[in-house]
Amino acid sequence: MYVRTGTPAFDELIPRISRFLEQDLLELNIDGEKIRGYRSPDARSVWIRNYSDMMRALRYTESDLVSVVRHFADNQARNGRIFDYFTTFPEKTPCERENWTKYVRTPVEADTEFRFIKAAWLAWQATGDDAFIRNLMPSFERALSYVMDGGYFDREKYLFRRPYTIDTWDFAYTAGRHEWLQFQIDGNTFWGYFHGDNSGYYEAFHFMSHWYNMFGDKVRSALWRDRALRLRKSLNTHCFNGSFYTHFVKQTPVTIDGVDEASQLSLSNPAAINRGAASPRIATAIINEYIKRRETTDAFAEWFSIDPPFPAGIFGDYKLSRGAYCNGGIMPLTGGELARAALEYGYEQYGIDILMRYYDLISRNGETYLWYFPDGRPSTVETSTSPEARPTDGWGSSAMLYAFVEGLAGVQDRDKLFRRLRLCPKWITAGVEKAEVKIDYKSSGAYVKYAYHHTADQMIINLEGSCEYVQLSLPVPGNYIAGDLKFGGKKKKYIMASINQSNYLIADADVKGECEIILNLRKKP
Repeated sequence: MYVRTGTPAFDELIPRISRFLEQDLLELNIDGEKIRGYRSPDARSVWIRNYSDMMRALRYTESDLVSVVRHFADNQARNGRIFDYFTTFPEKTPCERENWTKYVRTPVEADTEFRFIKAAWLAWQATGDDAFIRNLMPSFERALSYVMDGGYFDREKYLFRRPYTIDTWDFAYTAGRHEWLQFQIDGNTFWGYFHGDNSGYYEAFHFMSHWYNMFGDKVRSALWRDRALRLRKSLNTHCFNGSFYTHFVKQTPVTIDGVDEASQLSLSNPAAINRGAASPRIATAIINEYIKRRETTDAFAEWFSIDPPFPAGIFGDYKLSRGAYCNGGIMPLTGGELARAALEYGYEQYGIDILMRYYDLISRNGETYLWYFPDGRPSTVETSTSPEARPTDGWGSSAMLYAFVEGLAGVQDRDKLFRRLRLCPKWITAGVEKAEVKIDYKSSGAYVKYAYHHTADQMIINLEGSCEYVQLSLPVPGNYIAGDLKFGGKKKKYIMASINQSNYLIADADVKGECEIILNLRKKP
């Protein structure tokens, strides 16, 4: 996998992030089964939430993408519940010294099941293993039944709910009724609707529909598609406030003094865009909100976990001060999601700017952290509720690589093994005239390779790889007019579409083997 443009910020991003990921490898042997997982940046454990997001980058570098997913499935509870994480390493030394095999689920979280399904989707895309998915379909159904038939789903509003946590995090607000971080549900739990759960299940429902259609079950496919559309409508009706998704729409009335909860922008907002749950209007509003806050914040970046933060300590630990960790810390995870969303929705310069700023950040000393204080200081064990604070954060760095590959290089797999490819390189908006790109799945060898060249009157792409169908989406700057488009020497029809301030040429074609794509351009008089 590589990108070659002559611009260090682009050419070095993949190898730098790959080195971070290599240092996060966590190999375990449980019941004689060898598992190749990747650790959380703050603990030697394999969390399904971190891992499923990291797989958006790991699918290009790791040959074993199924052992972790299969292990979570094999240890699924009879009622369908999926564990949050597993480990064989002591986590909080010196008080914990045992190297036992440990599985943990924090009940206040409602998102574990959709992240399990997302991990399976990414493994399937890279391996192309239909049998792997067919065998897991009963596990997916049990997992979704667990959250939809239990207390995590409000059928009347058609929304998933959870206790009052900070975005996707795993401890709940108790109004001082619990002595430390509260991971349990009890009679004092404050319930409500968190947008990130619902955007995640929206995406997972579509995965279910896709797979059932692939296996020939049109009825089940339509059922999950309809559920997805109903969930999206409810999410966008009840949770969008006109500028972004309200952090926590309360079901149980509660007021937290010392913070304007209505203005809190939390990190799962850009993720909702990338999951497809946000409409174009909502996506535009969310991106504009981040741009506005970048212009007004004193923080070194607008990649907030949540902004504004809660008062220090109200979730049970005074290490959760304003600007620390998930209470207002600056997260590359947020920045990566935001860059991917911006590059997709006509804010190309903003998305590129985020990637450039991240490159500058990791180039200073070759380190990347899960979170930073707003003044730029990195997280430490002493300032976190977590046992570690490694400088090789794979969660945030993989989000940046995801934005780079799918957003800027424009290689998006719309099925598996790149068979159905959306090709949308944004190099012209980055001022890059020539680029060589190869993106491949290590587990299967499926790949996409192209050479890009932009001249004064043409945009040329020489494409090869595993794709059988290509949807082309090319930005056409405002000072250009698109002329003839040719695929493999044959003239193709196209349409022009606008998204915010950007214009795109859109066309599609069946492709086999090598293909030269030429778009003629002329400058406006």
